[in-house]
Amino acid sequence: MISQASQATDYDIVIIGGGPSGTTLASIVKKYNPDLSILILEKEKFPREHVGESQLPGISQILDEMEVWDKIEEANFPIKLGGSYTWGKDADAWDFDFFPAEEFVDEPRPAQYKGQRKHTAFQVERDRYDEILLRHAEHHWGTEVREETMVREIMKDGDTVTGIKLDNGETITARHYVDASGHPALLRKAMGVETKAPDELKNVAFWDYYDNAKWAVEIGIGGTRVQVRSLPYGWIWFIPLGPSRASVGLICPSEYYKSTGLTPKDLYLKAIKEQSEINELLKDANSSTDNNVLTTKNWSHLADRLAGDNWWIIGEAGGFADPILAAGLTLAHGSARHAAYSILEIEKGELDPDWIKAFYDEKNRRNINQHIRFAKYWYAANGCFTDLQEHCQQIAKDAGLKLNPSQAWRWLAQGGFSNQSIESAAFGAFDIGSSKKLIEIFSGKESKFNFSKYNEFKLNLANAKEIKQGKLIDGRIEEVTCYMRGESILPNTGLWKPMIAVLQKHSDLQEIFQILEKGVAASGAQSSIFPYVQVLEAMIVDGWVTGKLNKSRPRLSLETGVGKMIRSAEEGRKALEDRDSA
Repeated sequence: MISQASQATDYDIVIIGGGPSGTTLASIVKKYNPDLSILILEKEKFPREHVGESQLPGISQILDEMEVWDKIEEANFPIKLGGSYTWGKDADAWDFDFFPAEEFVDEPRPAQYKGQRKHTAFQVERDRYDEILLRHAEHHWGTEVREETMVREIMKDGDTVTGIKLDNGETITARHYVDASGHPALLRKAMGVETKAPDELKNVAFWDYYDNAKWAVEIGIGGTRVQVRSLPYGWIWFIPLGPSRASVGLICPSEYYKSTGLTPKDLYLKAIKEQSEINELLKDANSSTDNNVLTTKNWSHLADRLAGDNWWIIGEAGGFADPILAAGLTLAHGSARHAAYSILEIEKGELDPDWIKAFYDEKNRRNINQHIRFAKYWYAANGCFTDLQEHCQQIAKDAGLKLNPSQAWRWLAQGGFSNQSIESAAFGAFDIGSSKKLIEIFSGKESKFNFSKYNEFKLNLANAKEIKQGKLIDGRIEEVTCYMRGESILPNTGLWKPMIAVLQKHSDLQEIFQILEKGVAASGAQSSIFPYVQVLEAMIVDGWVTGKLNKSRPRLSLETGVGKMIRSAEEGRKALEDRDSA
């Protein structure tokens, strides 16, 4: 009989970590190739508490692909329609919604992933959410899960992982090793992969959970917004997690926290008391920890690489962006999905594995870096941080960021809006229109679309080279030809493709949009021309299109399409009141 201490067990894929990134990868791989054997090694026993409850709509599509949407819906987590902020030039509250709140239709829950629910997100209790995902990977897809299992050693030979030794002495071997261990980053550290953390985003988080808390706003059945409220020295989140339960946290620079001499609990309670709106929501609430607040460092960071010979880094082990953008779970699910597709494609043996790894590494590192870049802008532009003015000025200086709208827009947009999705111009929850509106809020000055200055346009592919990018569809990576010049990439698929095609034949703005409008009407896939406006804007910013003004022809003036998405909190309240009284 072979003792467990000397036993070696072989799998196709071994995943270190049973959180959302690890379970996403396991579920998607198993969906498209159920014959692959997968083992998840998790050091804790689920359910277990974890911070990071607020999601973005892109996650919902991934949950649907994992075939776990119905289980998440059945858990009755609040529906996130957006957020309410005091952030920017002054302390006036404004709302950012993924879907116009007054158009949100009451429907029974659990609801299907269709219609309005494709544009919403969840606010989740992570202990329940993470366990649902883990059990789904285990019972629905047949992934082997070992909880309360510690990894003692990552065995390696150069850039190749040769095995994982467990605390009980057992050795696990596989063809693919995945680091989904979060902040500990066990495999990443073992393989000598360094990370970079910008000093200006080294923040700390203190939080607690409350029962009997009020919701600031209730929209239809189960719909609400998170509350983000600035203080002179940081900001507070208020995330409804159920009918009377909420997560409430304080974020501030670690150096500021040290300078106060206060304990985490004292600084946290001070912040709650000083923020009147949050204090009112908690007036009748009870702390679930007896005010023994939880703490962590929320340091943005990015690994030098995310893939090696036979290993992959996903989720927070590879990178993290400041929670002001609520992107943590989006980056976790998204990177895991991409890594799953990469492994599936390598297993098929039809595409160059080096290209697959390089595409995964470059795409996801750019994505994380753009989130970090956007977070820097948020902090640098927050005039409410009166105690942190010097800190914000240093962020702007280090980023080379001048806060006038045109320069801020160019700094934010270049290389970012074509990287999140090669289908359209968007970044996280922000499309180009909403990003421009943010710049107006932060700067107090109008941020105009570049395309509105011109009425004749010319496609500029000079000195561009053709490269291959990947399009993730139904478990396969489809190679797509794109253009690259410097660091800028122009996809030749999705909404970009018809825009490129029409610009190759036409230069007049009215002709361009008349042709595109006919295409929109014929396809029935979307009801608005505005996504093409955003694609054109991104192409102008990145230099793929040049424009000029012919004074004998009219310019085209289009609404930005964000009037219901980003607006003052008062306008949002009035819209909901009109809806309820109709």
